[in-house]
Amino acid sequence: MPPQDTAPFDAWLEALEARHLERLRFPEVSRALRALSSAYVERRDRLAHGAALDGGGKRAAFALFYGPLHFLTVREIVLRLPAPDPPIDTIVDLGCGTGAAGAAWATTTPGGRHPQIVGIDRHQWAVAEAAWTYRAFGLRGRATQEDSVRARIPLRRAGLLAAYVVNELTDDARARMLERLLDAVRRGAAVLVVEPISRRAAPWWDEWVQAFAPLGGRADEWRFDATLPDIVRRLGRAAGLSAAEVTARSLYAPAQPLPR
Repeated sequence: MPPQDTAPFDAWLEALEARHLERLRFPEVSRALRALSSAYVERRDRLAHGAALDGGGKRAAFALFYGPLHFLTVREIVLRLPAPDPPIDTIVDLGCGTGAAGAAWATTTPGGRHPQIVGIDRHQWAVAEAAWTYRAFGLRGRATQEDSVRARIPLRRAGLLAAYVVNELTDDARARMLERLLDAVRRGAAVLVVEPISRRAAPWWDEWVQAFAPLGGRADEWRFDATLPDIVRRLGRAAGLSAAEVTARSLYAPAQPLPR
Protein backbone atom coordinates (compact mmCIF):
# COMPACT_ATOMS: atom_id res chain seq x y z
CA MET A 1 0.00 0.00 0.00
CA PRO A 2 1.31 3.51 -0.80
CA PRO A 3 2.01 5.82 2.16
CA GLN A 4 -1.50 6.75 3.23
CA ASP A 5 -3.53 6.53 6.41
CA THR A 6 -4.11 2.77 6.78
CA ALA A 7 -5.75 3.07 10.22
CA PRO A 8 -9.35 2.80 8.92
CA PHE A 9 -8.47 -0.32 6.91
CA ASP A 10 -6.61 -1.89 9.84
CA ALA A 11 -9.49 -1.17 12.22
CA TRP A 12 -12.02 -2.60 9.76
CA LEU A 13 -9.92 -5.73 9.30
CA GLU A 14 -9.63 -6.28 13.05
CA ALA A 15 -13.38 -5.87 13.50
CA LEU A 16 -14.03 -8.10 10.49
CA GLU A 17 -11.98 -10.93 11.94
CA ALA A 18 -13.66 -10.65 15.34
CA ARG A 19 -17.08 -10.53 13.67
CA HIS A 20 -16.69 -13.68 11.59
CA LEU A 21 -14.56 -15.82 13.89
CA GLU A 22 -16.86 -15.29 16.86
CA ARG A 23 -18.90 -18.41 16.07
CA LEU A 24 -16.71 -20.25 13.57
CA ARG A 25 -13.30 -21.80 14.09
CA PHE A 26 -10.45 -21.03 11.69
CA PRO A 27 -10.35 -24.61 10.25
CA GLU A 28 -14.06 -24.37 9.42
CA VAL A 29 -13.54 -21.13 7.52
CA SER A 30 -10.49 -22.44 5.67
CA ARG A 31 -12.43 -25.55 4.56
CA ALA A 32 -15.26 -23.31 3.40
CA LEU A 33 -12.75 -21.19 1.47
CA ARG A 34 -11.56 -24.28 -0.42
CA ALA A 35 -15.17 -25.05 -1.35
CA LEU A 36 -15.76 -21.44 -2.33
CA SER A 37 -12.67 -21.38 -4.51
CA SER A 38 -13.80 -24.60 -6.18
CA ALA A 39 -17.17 -23.03 -6.96
CA TYR A 40 -15.45 -20.09 -8.67
CA VAL A 41 -13.20 -22.34 -10.75
CA GLU A 42 -15.20 -25.49 -11.46
CA ARG A 43 -18.89 -24.66 -10.94
CA ARG A 44 -19.22 -21.15 -12.31
CA ASP A 45 -22.69 -21.89 -13.71
CA ARG A 46 -24.02 -21.96 -10.14
CA LEU A 47 -22.71 -18.53 -9.17
CA ALA A 48 -25.65 -16.67 -10.71
CA HIS A 49 -27.92 -18.56 -8.30
CA GLY A 50 -26.05 -17.54 -5.15
CA ALA A 51 -23.90 -20.67 -4.69
CA ALA A 52 -20.97 -18.60 -3.40
CA LEU A 53 -22.85 -17.55 -0.25
CA ASP A 54 -25.01 -20.58 0.52
CA GLY A 55 -23.70 -21.23 4.02
CA GLY A 56 -22.23 -19.50 7.06
CA GLY A 57 -18.75 -20.89 6.44
CA LYS A 58 -18.65 -19.65 2.85
CA ARG A 59 -19.93 -16.25 3.89
CA ALA A 60 -17.21 -15.91 6.52
CA ALA A 61 -14.58 -17.10 4.02
CA PHE A 62 -15.80 -14.64 1.40
CA ALA A 63 -15.78 -11.76 3.89
CA LEU A 64 -12.38 -12.56 5.44
CA PHE A 65 -10.46 -13.60 2.32
CA TYR A 66 -12.00 -12.02 -0.76
CA GLY A 67 -13.28 -8.87 0.97
CA PRO A 68 -9.83 -7.53 1.93
CA LEU A 69 -8.36 -8.67 -1.41
CA HIS A 70 -11.08 -6.79 -3.29
CA PHE A 71 -10.53 -3.70 -1.15
CA LEU A 72 -6.78 -3.64 -1.72
CA THR A 73 -7.06 -4.39 -5.44
CA VAL A 74 -9.70 -1.74 -6.17
CA ARG A 75 -7.81 0.75 -4.04
CA GLU A 76 -4.61 0.23 -6.01
CA ILE A 77 -6.47 0.51 -9.33
CA VAL A 78 -8.26 3.72 -8.36
CA LEU A 79 -4.98 5.28 -7.21
CA ARG A 80 -3.55 4.69 -10.67
CA LEU A 81 -6.51 5.89 -12.74
CA PRO A 82 -7.23 9.55 -13.49
CA ALA A 83 -9.57 11.08 -10.95
CA PRO A 84 -13.10 11.72 -12.25
CA ASP A 85 -13.64 15.29 -13.41
CA PRO A 86 -15.86 16.68 -12.03
CA PRO A 87 -15.41 14.79 -8.74
CA ILE A 88 -18.07 12.21 -7.99
CA ASP A 89 -20.59 12.68 -5.17
CA THR A 90 -21.98 9.14 -5.17
CA ILE A 91 -20.52 5.68 -5.75
CA VAL A 92 -23.06 3.11 -6.92
CA ASP A 93 -21.67 -0.34 -6.15
CA LEU A 94 -23.50 -2.83 -8.37
CA GLY A 95 -23.42 -6.32 -6.88
CA CYS A 96 -21.75 -4.83 -3.81
CA GLY A 97 -21.06 -8.07 -1.94
CA THR A 98 -19.52 -7.17 1.43
CA GLY A 99 -19.13 -3.53 0.36
CA ALA A 100 -15.33 -3.71 0.43
CA ALA A 101 -14.75 -2.64 -3.19
CA GLY A 102 -17.07 0.36 -2.91
CA ALA A 103 -15.44 1.39 0.38
CA ALA A 104 -12.04 1.19 -1.32
CA TRP A 105 -13.07 3.64 -4.03
CA ALA A 106 -14.79 5.97 -1.58
CA THR A 107 -11.84 6.15 0.82
CA THR A 108 -9.32 6.68 -2.00
CA THR A 109 -10.94 9.76 -3.53
CA PRO A 110 -8.76 12.89 -3.26
CA GLY A 111 -9.73 15.99 -1.33
CA GLY A 112 -10.64 14.44 2.00
CA ARG A 113 -14.37 14.36 1.35
CA HIS A 114 -15.60 10.84 0.71
CA PRO A 115 -18.53 10.25 -1.65
CA GLN A 116 -21.62 8.56 -0.31
CA ILE A 117 -22.20 4.95 -1.37
CA VAL A 118 -25.26 3.17 -2.68
CA GLY A 119 -24.69 -0.59 -2.52
CA ILE A 120 -26.97 -2.91 -4.47
CA ASP A 121 -27.02 -6.70 -4.18
CA ARG A 122 -29.57 -9.48 -4.58
CA HIS A 123 -28.36 -11.36 -1.50
CA GLN A 124 -29.79 -10.34 1.87
CA TRP A 125 -26.63 -11.27 3.76
CA ALA A 126 -24.46 -9.20 1.41
CA VAL A 127 -26.68 -6.16 1.90
CA ALA A 128 -26.36 -6.39 5.69
CA GLU A 129 -22.61 -6.98 5.46
CA ALA A 130 -22.11 -4.01 3.11
CA ALA A 131 -24.05 -1.72 5.43
CA TRP A 132 -21.79 -2.85 8.30
CA THR A 133 -18.68 -2.20 6.18
CA TYR A 134 -19.79 1.35 5.37
CA ARG A 135 -20.34 2.05 9.07
CA ALA A 136 -16.97 0.53 9.97
CA PHE A 137 -15.23 2.97 7.59
CA GLY A 138 -17.34 5.92 8.74
CA LEU A 139 -18.83 6.35 5.26
CA ARG A 140 -22.20 7.77 4.35
CA GLY A 141 -23.93 4.91 2.62
CA ARG A 142 -26.80 2.50 2.34
CA ALA A 143 -27.24 -0.93 0.82
CA THR A 144 -30.43 -2.25 -0.74
CA GLN A 145 -31.56 -5.71 -1.81
CA GLU A 146 -32.30 -5.36 -5.51
CA ASP A 147 -31.27 -6.69 -8.91
CA SER A 148 -28.34 -4.57 -10.09
CA VAL A 149 -29.45 -4.87 -13.70
CA ARG A 150 -32.87 -3.34 -13.01
CA ALA A 151 -32.51 -1.13 -9.93
CA ARG A 152 -32.98 2.62 -10.30
CA ILE A 153 -29.69 4.36 -9.61
CA PRO A 154 -28.46 7.97 -9.39
CA LEU A 155 -26.28 9.08 -12.30
CA ARG A 156 -25.54 12.75 -11.61
CA ARG A 157 -21.87 13.08 -10.60
CA ALA A 158 -21.87 9.36 -9.90
CA GLY A 159 -19.27 6.64 -10.23
CA LEU A 160 -20.67 3.21 -11.08
CA LEU A 161 -18.63 0.28 -9.82
CA ALA A 162 -19.06 -3.33 -10.99
CA ALA A 163 -16.33 -5.25 -9.18
CA TYR A 164 -16.13 -9.03 -9.53
CA VAL A 165 -19.81 -9.29 -10.39
CA VAL A 166 -20.18 -9.24 -14.19
CA ASN A 167 -18.51 -12.65 -14.49
CA GLU A 168 -21.24 -14.13 -12.25
CA LEU A 169 -24.17 -12.93 -14.40
CA THR A 170 -26.05 -14.99 -16.93
CA ASP A 171 -25.40 -14.13 -20.58
CA ASP A 172 -28.71 -12.27 -20.83
CA ALA A 173 -28.16 -10.29 -17.63
CA ARG A 174 -24.59 -9.48 -18.69
CA ALA A 175 -25.80 -8.06 -22.01
CA ARG A 176 -28.32 -5.87 -20.18
CA MET A 177 -25.68 -4.76 -17.70
CA LEU A 178 -23.39 -3.70 -20.56
CA GLU A 179 -26.12 -1.53 -22.07
CA ARG A 180 -26.89 -0.06 -18.66
CA LEU A 181 -23.26 0.92 -18.03
CA LEU A 182 -22.74 2.37 -21.52
CA ASP A 183 -25.91 4.43 -21.11
CA ALA A 184 -24.70 5.64 -17.70
CA VAL A 185 -21.46 6.94 -19.23
CA ARG A 186 -23.39 8.78 -21.95
CA ARG A 187 -25.56 10.35 -19.25
CA GLY A 188 -22.66 11.71 -17.22
CA ALA A 189 -21.50 8.92 -14.91
CA ALA A 190 -18.02 7.40 -14.65
CA VAL A 191 -17.86 3.60 -14.80
CA LEU A 192 -15.27 1.21 -13.37
CA VAL A 193 -15.45 -2.54 -14.02
CA VAL A 194 -13.00 -4.85 -12.22
CA GLU A 195 -12.64 -8.56 -12.91
CA PRO A 196 -10.16 -11.41 -12.40
CA ILE A 197 -7.37 -11.47 -14.93
CA SER A 198 -8.27 -15.02 -15.97
CA ARG A 199 -9.75 -15.29 -19.47
CA ARG A 200 -11.74 -18.28 -18.28
CA ALA A 201 -13.59 -16.09 -15.80
CA ALA A 202 -14.32 -13.36 -18.37
CA PRO A 203 -14.46 -14.72 -21.95
CA TRP A 204 -16.69 -11.74 -22.79
CA TRP A 205 -14.00 -9.18 -21.89
CA ASP A 206 -12.86 -8.23 -25.40
CA GLU A 207 -16.44 -7.47 -26.42
CA TRP A 208 -16.79 -5.09 -23.49
CA VAL A 209 -13.47 -3.40 -24.27
CA GLN A 210 -14.65 -2.71 -27.83
CA ALA A 211 -18.00 -1.42 -26.59
CA PHE A 212 -16.41 1.06 -24.18
CA ALA A 213 -13.71 2.28 -26.57
CA PRO A 214 -15.87 4.86 -28.43
CA LEU A 215 -16.74 6.41 -25.05
CA GLY A 216 -13.12 6.95 -24.09
CA GLY A 217 -12.86 3.72 -22.14
CA ARG A 218 -9.49 2.28 -21.23
CA ALA A 219 -8.68 -1.35 -20.42
CA ASP A 220 -5.81 -2.30 -18.11
CA GLU A 221 -4.26 -5.41 -16.62
CA TRP A 222 -2.76 -5.01 -13.16
CA ARG A 223 -0.20 -6.90 -11.11
CA PHE A 224 0.55 -5.67 -7.61
CA ASP A 225 3.06 -6.96 -5.08
CA ALA A 226 1.03 -8.77 -2.45
CA THR A 227 1.61 -7.53 1.08
CA LEU A 228 -1.43 -9.33 2.40
CA PRO A 229 -3.09 -8.94 5.79
CA ASP A 230 -2.33 -11.76 8.21
CA ILE A 231 -5.82 -13.29 8.14
CA VAL A 232 -5.84 -13.34 4.33
CA ARG A 233 -2.39 -14.88 4.19
CA ARG A 234 -3.23 -17.58 6.76
CA LEU A 235 -6.53 -18.50 5.14
CA GLY A 236 -4.99 -18.57 1.69
CA ARG A 237 -2.15 -20.80 2.85
CA ALA A 238 -4.55 -23.20 4.60
CA ALA A 239 -6.77 -23.39 1.49
CA GLY A 240 -3.88 -23.64 -0.99
CA LEU A 241 -4.53 -20.17 -2.41
CA SER A 242 -1.33 -18.36 -1.43
CA ALA A 243 -0.11 -15.84 -4.03
CA ALA A 244 2.97 -13.67 -4.45
CA GLU A 245 1.03 -10.97 -6.30
CA VAL A 246 -2.50 -9.67 -6.72
CA THR A 247 -3.84 -9.46 -10.28
CA ALA A 248 -6.92 -7.96 -11.89
CA ARG A 249 -8.17 -6.37 -15.09
CA SER A 250 -10.23 -3.21 -15.28
CA LEU A 251 -12.32 -1.15 -17.65
CA TYR A 252 -12.67 2.54 -16.88
CA ALA A 253 -14.75 5.10 -18.73
CA PRO A 254 -14.84 8.73 -17.60
CA ALA A 255 -18.13 10.56 -17.59
CA GLN A 256 -19.06 11.99 -20.96
CA PRO A 257 -19.58 15.78 -20.93
CA LEU A 258 -23.24 16.58 -21.12
CA PRO A 259 -24.54 19.12 -23.64
CA ARG A 260 -25.05 22.58 -22.18
